[in-house]
Amino acid sequence: QVQLVESGGGLVQAGGSLRLSCAASGRTFSSLAMGWFRQAPGKEREFVAAIDWSGLNTYYANSVKGRFTISRDNAKNTLYLQMSSLKPEDTAVYFCAADGRSSRLRAGIPDYWGQGTQVTVSS
Repeated sequence: QVQLVESGGGLVQAGGSLRLSCAASGRTFSSLAMGWFRQAPGKEREFVAAIDWSGLNTYYANSVKGRFTISRDNAKNTLYLQMSSLKPEDTAVYFCAADGRSSRLRAGIPDYWGQGTQVTVSS
């Protein structure tokens, strides 16, 4: 089992920045592919970004490419999402996710999910 706890959400003005964190426990963090998803009101959950176990390979949704950066610190068992140039359409609950296989994560079917943290971007 893997437990994931997100933090760092909040209210920010358009054009601003936020950094989300996800603390993982219960399994060797460095063996897991990690990612972020989001769900806006009335919409389905969507993929945002993913990173492989080593941190060397990252993947992004087109909608956030160039604005968001995913990273991980395997020594701290923590995943990050640095969000810049935020837009009102980035408003959503952001979920951390983990899986032993990067392909499952990027397909949107990871084994483990966090509870989510709310990000609200005002115009």
